[in-house]
Amino acid sequence: MSDSLKIYEVGPRDGLQNEANLIDTNQKKALVEGLVAAGLHHIELTSFVHPQAVPQMADADELMTFSRQSWPERDFIGLVFNQRGYDRALAAGCRSMAFGVSVSDTFSQKNTRMSSQRAYDITRELMTQARRDGIWTRIYVMTAWVCPFEGNTPPQRTLALAESLWQMAPDELAIADTIGHANPLDVGHLMELLGRRLDMNKLAVHLHDTQAMGLANATTALQAGVRIFDSSVGGLGGCPFAPGAAGNLATEDLVFLAYKMGLGSGVDFARLWDVVYQIEAYVGRPIGGRIRQWWESQCLQEPTFTFR
Repeated sequence: MSDSLKIYEVGPRDGLQNEANLIDTNQKKALVEGLVAAGLHHIELTSFVHPQAVPQMADADELMTFSRQSWPERDFIGLVFNQRGYDRALAAGCRSMAFGVSVSDTFSQKNTRMSSQRAYDITRELMTQARRDGIWTRIYVMTAWVCPFEGNTPPQRTLALAESLWQMAPDELAIADTIGHANPLDVGHLMELLGRRLDMNKLAVHLHDTQAMGLANATTALQAGVRIFDSSVGGLGGCPFAPGAAGNLATEDLVFLAYKMGLGSGVDFARLWDVVYQIEAYVGRPIGGRIRQWWESQCLQEPTFTFR
């Protein structure tokens, strides 16, 4: 397996979508600039959804066009759930798109107002178009471990959906602990099973830290062979349609975990903290991963402490 992690930053999208205070477009542009300066190459920028459903994403078209034009060498991903969203993303210059299908039908209905089967059918149609248009693709397998409405998800159901979606030939398949209720043993077990059936080099995990299990879940996924991880700067995030789903795995925690385990990430840790403080000012409350207190104590002693 690789000796480095691919970090897929979801802060601008999943991190901000549930914020009560509207983050304006210029602030988002500054956030993206900071993430690029810190060395993030794969950034899920926004979602092309109706602004009434997710007001924070109302500027999706402008933000995507700006980012693609400013840093054409970086990978900016747009989340898409239907044909309208796909067409908007394409028009905005988006060359990487993410789609999603939930194992839980109840969650699917509340999240996108469609059944899991309908979401699956739409994803298949959009994947066909994406291949035709030369778009890089990712598919989320949502509620892979736990659903906020149906409870624990049987592993065989997740395996069956993942294997079926795999036949659509996405560039990545992301297994999502949508509300952060998974436990390390279940995460490691499921990723080991998936790794035997599919190509581990294309499998990602999307973790939340709702129950303080984010780093532990990341560790067991690492042990299973996963090297693609989603995270959000400052630990921002949560799903507005899933009760109690606050807090993605913090990017700064994930980067430091990689460092402690001898794995590279390509992220400048000191510059990443600049972004944490920047977005903290925007949201108007303290944020930051579990490592914040230690990091700030080290900065007082060793201002030059950096790594990538």
